[in-house]
Amino acid sequence: MPGYDPPVVDAHAHVFLKDMPLADSAWLVPDYSFTAEDYLAVLDAHGVHFGVIAGISIFGQYNDYMLECLRRHRRLRGTVNVDPPVDRYTLQRMKDDGVVGIRLQLSRRSELPDLTTEPWRLLFRRVADLGWHVHVALEGRLMPRLLPQLEAGGMRIVLDHFAHPDVSQGLDGEGFTAVLRSIQKGRTWVKLSAGFRLTWESRSTGRPDPVAMELAQATADRLLKEAGPERLVWGSDCPFVGHENVQYADTLRWFEQWVPSREARRRMTDTALRLYFS
Repeated sequence: MPGYDPPVVDAHAHVFLKDMPLADSAWLVPDYSFTAEDYLAVLDAHGVHFGVIAGISIFGQYNDYMLECLRRHRRLRGTVNVDPPVDRYTLQRMKDDGVVGIRLQLSRRSELPDLTTEPWRLLFRRVADLGWHVHVALEGRLMPRLLPQLEAGGMRIVLDHFAHPDVSQGLDGEGFTAVLRSIQKGRTWVKLSAGFRLTWESRSTGRPDPVAMELAQATADRLLKEAGPERLVWGSDCPFVGHENVQYADTLRWFEQWVPSREARRRMTDTALRLYFS
């Protein structure tokens, strides 16, 4: 796309049909569908080749449509929502379809699971054995509590949306410090995605909250300095559920603002290719 240097991989997007069964915990009900074909058309229009579909929390464990899309379109990979009792044979079949990890949606929960219990230990071992990662959504202030439990599982960890830094704590608080410490251990990555989600304000105003966008930039600066492009990937969060005023071109522009070095952006693409498509 003229004026942009698009990455090769968009590491965070969603596809869904509006009549899919909702989870009891759904925080929003889309009144539209966004199909794999819709998404690929957006990628093609902006010069992005590969996409990674994140399991979407509002539809719970209805992974069926996404799996169908992965089978049809080998440019796509995905992460699925599953419960710990899922068996290895089911996971292996999902891997054959193009799944590269599980989504662990822990944000907006009144209670968090104990990830040290036997069912979770078993699931994490299976994830590690498959060469997958756990894609985690969790509020930044809770990272010191949950990250050690995740690290003990032995699998790779990918934290979405800038690792959800806490506005009140800032980047020197315990939450973000725990993220940097986890990255330094060598099995944790962070997605630079959906900076507009770092506060809730933009949902009521219809435009990105300046506080959220400033926090996204500060977080990107800190991650580039202390983690480097080899521990970072970029994602659009298309189709921006709950924030539909955002345009895909906006996300490419923000990416270049967050990571102004073309070489660093290229290295992030290499990271994404290794993480999702190797």
